[in-house]
Amino acid sequence: MKSEDTPFEGGPMDGRVLPVLVGPTGHPPKTYRIPVPDAAGGPPTVLVYRRVPRGHSKRLGIPRGWKYEFDPEGDGGDRPRWPWSRKPGDTDG
Repeated sequence: MKSEDTPFEGGPMDGRVLPVLVGPTGHPPKTYRIPVPDAAGGPPTVLVYRRVPRGHSKRLGIPRGWKYEFDPEGDGGDRPRWPWSRKPGDTDG
């Protein structure tokens, strides 16, 4: 499997660069979840990082690479976002 050194920004992993496995398209996963064990033996805390472009090329606007930014809410943003779907907690009227 091929991996790519990917920087992390924000949160506890700020400033670290980790090798992340890339898929068949050469892109790392959209979300990267890091389980952190609890010192008291409880359930682990999961840190969620989202993939964002590191920069864009001038002419075509193609992403030059990827980095991960910390998502403090860490909600399930892996689902498709359809225009007619509502976010959890939204109400009409």
